[in-house]
Amino acid sequence: MKSHIQQLIQQALIALQQTDAWQLDNLPQIQIDRTRAKEHGDYACNIALLLAKPLAKKPRELAENIVKALPASEQISRVEIAGPGFINFFIQEAAQLAIVQQVLSQGENFGHSTLGAGKTVHIEFVSSNPTGPLHVGHGRGAAYGAAVADLLAAVGFKVHREYYVNDAGRQMDILATSVWLRYLALLGEQFDFPRNGYKGDYVKAIAAKLNQQVGKLLHKSAQQVFANVPSDETEAGQGDKEAHIDGLIVNAKRLLGNDYRQVFDLGLQDILADIREDLAGFGLIYQQWFSERSLKEQKAVEHCIAKLNEAGHTYSQEGALWFRATNFGDDKDRVLVRENGEFTYFAADIAYHLTKFERGYEQVIDVFGADHHGYIPRVKAAIKALGYNAEQIKFLIVQFAVLYRGAERVQMSTRSGSFVTLRELREEVGNDACRFFYVMRKNEQHMDFDLELAKSQSSDNPVYYIQYAHARICSVLGQLAEKHLLLDETLGLSQLQLLKESHEQALITQLTRFSEVVEQAALSYEPHQLAQYLRDLANDFHTYYNAHQFLVAEANLRNARLCLIMATRQVLANGLKLLGVSAPRMM
Repeated sequence: MKSHIQQLIQQALIALQQTDAWQLDNLPQIQIDRTRAKEHGDYACNIALLLAKPLAKKPRELAENIVKALPASEQISRVEIAGPGFINFFIQEAAQLAIVQQVLSQGENFGHSTLGAGKTVHIEFVSSNPTGPLHVGHGRGAAYGAAVADLLAAVGFKVHREYYVNDAGRQMDILATSVWLRYLALLGEQFDFPRNGYKGDYVKAIAAKLNQQVGKLLHKSAQQVFANVPSDETEAGQGDKEAHIDGLIVNAKRLLGNDYRQVFDLGLQDILADIREDLAGFGLIYQQWFSERSLKEQKAVEHCIAKLNEAGHTYSQEGALWFRATNFGDDKDRVLVRENGEFTYFAADIAYHLTKFERGYEQVIDVFGADHHGYIPRVKAAIKALGYNAEQIKFLIVQFAVLYRGAERVQMSTRSGSFVTLRELREEVGNDACRFFYVMRKNEQHMDFDLELAKSQSSDNPVYYIQYAHARICSVLGQLAEKHLLLDETLGLSQLQLLKESHEQALITQLTRFSEVVEQAALSYEPHQLAQYLRDLANDFHTYYNAHQFLVAEANLRNARLCLIMATRQVLANGLKLLGVSAPRMM
């Protein structure tokens, strides 16, 4: 309906522009909003207020001209001007009621549109380093990214979902060294495990696999391993833990030689397989798992740096190669190649982003954790320097969720091994609660994950409340046979005018909002809007359920009400599906 009203106003403005008094180079965007009070109609438009200044006219006078120029529409009962110049539209009752038939005829496709017109979108999300299992903090980025991707696909974008696998670099070397140290401990070597190593039980499990595969072939003495490595401890108890682990990495590579890759790949493959399985169990399927290592194999980093060099956006200083990031809005220039000739992480990262554009995607979306917020300006600067429009890339920040058990906050650290995995959370509260709770607040807001609430079966639990509405409707329909009644959908759709009760009108109005909410949630990357809508829809249904009987004796009214609640059930199911949540028939 909003698009229909926009078209009516657009036609009126085009007609008015043909007069001498309405000459404008550019018309402002036509914004249609739902009214807050029913006496002001169903939709309102402020276009007259926006045009008042450029046309040097009174907004109410402009509104009157626009209303006079509006084409006739069978879906609009009347149009009124309110306040300083708002144009209010009242929708015909028949047009409102038509939503029930529209939902039932379109079924699972209701709410989908072609708004995106097939525009290609690349969305990267989660991309956690494969140095340990996903924890509950990663879960929010996973649920949010998946919901954004599914919403965009629902409104007509062609979406490519990608996970960037950091299968190279220092963190993976720390993991490999940690696995090897645990392997040596299994062989009887005694030493203090490095403070900056990965300490989780999963590392011990990988070390045990290594032991099964190679036996004692990779055994070295602790004295060899720790030779010439800076101390991890001082008298104050705080040594140089970074230098300590780096020294161990150097020794591991030297002592193991070609066998180091076996240890490295075992850790990588074991954890990556766990992440893939975990995300698949969470309902996330990626079109591609992009390997950082492939950037080096295909010389993508060299290609990226060459483009920056050719454009004159680099310079050498103190043996390093720098990117002139300050020329493109960053607060300081960035190193691309270190003095020792190694590429920086930043160089690899912008090379990866370059591949996204060179693969032809029209829109690129990165879902980042809040700890990556400072990384955005430098990536944007590089995109500009590489010749692409910075508006083509969107960074969506997700605050990590904080898990509480009662009043106690659960600490999470991949290095220390003290964390609750996403899999553990899913097993405890279920996928549905996880997926919904993670997206029910705006992504940039802090979130406390209330474990007890997520498990509760009460109206206070939003996902339970919504699913219960769906199950209740299924229960009502299941009672038809018990009462020896038949559903006559054709009759019901022909008698929708009987739905005069305020609860019925409220439910119908909510159904007309669904497509608008889906489009708005998709374009603003805010799945919490859909989550809130579903709570409102469920509330309207529960209120209706408590106030009226559906299986009444009068066939016309009964079938009209059944059509209404069936449409409600379909919208609940469609909305939940977009959020990765199931719609159970029984609870």
